[in-house]
Amino acid sequence: MKFCLVVDDSDIVRKVAGKIVEGMGHIPIEAATAEEALELCTTSMPDIILLDWHLPTMSAQDFLTELKAIKSDVCPQILYCVTEADPSDLKRAYRAGISDFVLKPFDRTTLVPKIASMHGTSDV
Repeated sequence: MKFCLVVDDSDIVRKVAGKIVEGMGHIPIEAATAEEALELCTTSMPDIILLDWHLPTMSAQDFLTELKAIKSDVCPQILYCVTEADPSDLKRAYRAGISDFVLKPFDRTTLVPKIASMHGTSDV
């Protein structure tokens, strides 16, 4: 089983994403802030991270920089969750280490294929 960390300040988004990844057979873990997520990653690095692009106290870019500094044998796949596909923002995010992005609001039909493709599976 893979662990999936859902980082979003919205309770609803975390719950919806958690149910979707749980339905794929992954274990969801939730974090409302980037700091909470980094603390969880320090304890146990997840296999997948769903990262909100707009976090209240730390930018997603800063989160990605700090995430890279954590020593781990696991290199998580990062799905960047955005409300608009700004090409310059996405370019910076890819350089910072995201694997892919998904537009919010998402549902099972948009999220499952993104996660499945990051792991080379067809868990749709």
